[in-house]
Amino acid sequence: MTQFEQPPIQIRPGNPDPLGATWDGHGTNFALYSEHASAVELCLFDEGGAETRLPLTEQTAFVWHGYVPGVHPGQRYGYRVSGEYAPERGLRFNPNVVLLDPYAKAVEGTEQFKQGVFAYVPGDEDNQPQTEDQRGAPLGLVVDPGFDWQGDQPPKVPFHQSVIYEAHVRGLTMTHPEVPEELRGTYAGIANPPTLKYLKELGITAIELMPVHLHVDDPFLLDKGLDNYWGYSTLSFFAPEVRYSAAARAGDPQGVIAEFKGMVKALHKEGIEVILDVVYNHTAEGNHLGPTMSFKGIDNPTYYRLVTGNERHYFDYTGTGNSLNVRHPQTLQLIMDSLRYWITEMHIDGFRFDLASTLARGLHEVDQLSSFFTIIHQDPIISGVKLIAEPWDVGEGGYQVGNFPVNWAEWNGIYRDDMRAFWQGNGGLASEIGYRLTGSSDLYQNDGRKPYASINFMTAHDGFTLRDTVSYNEKHNDANQEGNNDGHNDNKSWNCGAEGPTEDPEVEALRSRQQRNMLATLILSQGTPMILGGDEMGRTQGGNNNAYCQDNEISWYDWDNVDEPLLAFTKKLLTLRREHPALHRRKFFAGRNIRGEDIRDIVWLRFDGEEMTDSDWQSAETQSMGVFLDGNGLNDVDQMGNPVQDDHLLLLLSSTYIDLPFTLPELGGCDEWELLLDTYDDAAEERVKAGNETTLHARSVKLYRCTRSEPLPNL
Repeated sequence: MTQFEQPPIQIRPGNPDPLGATWDGHGTNFALYSEHASAVELCLFDEGGAETRLPLTEQTAFVWHGYVPGVHPGQRYGYRVSGEYAPERGLRFNPNVVLLDPYAKAVEGTEQFKQGVFAYVPGDEDNQPQTEDQRGAPLGLVVDPGFDWQGDQPPKVPFHQSVIYEAHVRGLTMTHPEVPEELRGTYAGIANPPTLKYLKELGITAIELMPVHLHVDDPFLLDKGLDNYWGYSTLSFFAPEVRYSAAARAGDPQGVIAEFKGMVKALHKEGIEVILDVVYNHTAEGNHLGPTMSFKGIDNPTYYRLVTGNERHYFDYTGTGNSLNVRHPQTLQLIMDSLRYWITEMHIDGFRFDLASTLARGLHEVDQLSSFFTIIHQDPIISGVKLIAEPWDVGEGGYQVGNFPVNWAEWNGIYRDDMRAFWQGNGGLASEIGYRLTGSSDLYQNDGRKPYASINFMTAHDGFTLRDTVSYNEKHNDANQEGNNDGHNDNKSWNCGAEGPTEDPEVEALRSRQQRNMLATLILSQGTPMILGGDEMGRTQGGNNNAYCQDNEISWYDWDNVDEPLLAFTKKLLTLRREHPALHRRKFFAGRNIRGEDIRDIVWLRFDGEEMTDSDWQSAETQSMGVFLDGNGLNDVDQMGNPVQDDHLLLLLSSTYIDLPFTLPELGGCDEWELLLDTYDDAAEERVKAGNETTLHARSVKLYRCTRSEPLPNL
């Protein structure tokens, strides 16, 4: 051997567990599951793209494995998997395609369609297998998981005290003037002091990040000059998205993991939890004509739900072309391994599961007793974090709001629809509003859950922002280049008298009040409020209710045009919620006889001060109500076992177009009511004797507390 020759790379048997690439300080163990493959080659790539192929000859329980000495962190790798190419039987093996390891913890770069990502020859359906080399999938990286967490501890905010803030990593800081330009739109940008200061002062307890798993930008969007901004097109369930990494921008793809961990550590230091929006229902590989970049070429029948008797095609409960096969033990293991990884290695505090009904499907129907739930509930790690379902998918019977198991919270789409309809001015909603204000007991009480199982929201990433909800009657999605045919048509929005931007002061004043009304209703309701990031500052998308492909000013926060009064109002609301236990109860209202005493924890009132009757609840004319919350009626204790008490509170709401003379009640021994909040006038101050009237302005909310001549009694 001459001095210029390199010794041949050796491969040892290695171990089948854990799956993925695991560095031990001397070399790396590689393990890949494929039940139907006939051969697997590990492909190592140098910086110039030169490839070395190493056959994995060891197989244990369908796991192909080998140990390669001298392979260190930073090594690029992929797989070539051989077997039958028989799409009609669901087999799509093709060793000409380099595939991403499903367990890769980091990747270099993004997908490159021009370098090839198809296992078949496009243009002839999927009948002809590809014979040219296809290297368009991202390559995995061997990583060193070491990181100095410096004693990081999860905040573990009790669910009933939580306030969730839904945000996008890029959109949050892309235009922030105080965040260094090289950090804007990245994990490090969120961890930057100005961003942390803003989130802390706002008063939220958790940030729910839209998908941060590696995703694919669809060619049909790239051809239009757009991309998949939302990221609901996952390719890897372990690797953080490199597009959101300052380290990756600087040429250090290995630094992505440390950057992400640094963001989590910084948020935890401020007492803010990190919840991830995760997409385990489908992948970016699409239908039978979609690309082959990972799962499809490794073991298609294992990872995807194929149509029985026509295995060329995929069950599609997601609207994306495929659905993951959560009935297969290996696919379930993949999901559970991913969840545990993000909890144990990345210190994540919870997950919001996109289209969660898909994960619960048995043969076809959504099954509350499915293996997915069973495995999660018995897992001591996963069951210990916040679990939130988006309780629907696009398949038949997929709308499952209120039907998920104990320990799960749900995005309450019924809350959103009822409340937005109420503030539109629709009548006949009194009973629905009663349920929504009190934690939706009709949906969650009978199955053993608590009010905080209801994730209440007025707006979310999918749909209008809050500002647009009060500014547009119709969607305006022309920028998506789909002829304005995409996005929902039923938005339950009202433009307050003019479509879009206007200089009419009356319209603008009403819009400001309506935003306050909806924020007040959201934050003062029982349950767990979720604020769409930017709503607190008046963020607009120009009427686009489906900005999934708008990685630009349409979606980004406009930090130069913050509605400062609205922001201050939101902070005030969150402070009131935090300071008053009666606004975030752990238990549903009981009615009468709290602790054997004649205490009513809640009383519903008409504007004349009298209690609402059955006919009031059923009347289409009922567009206002008062809610008395007895501070002695929480029927709860704190962590030290002390009784939880609060002031008596009185919430008044009116969606009617006229002012009302509202008589403040003589309840709970109250002598006088002190105004805490008025959506009609931020600066309003008022004290009203019990039994006297106050003016509840048209389309407004007021919150009072009781000032008593005697202190609240000890329990």
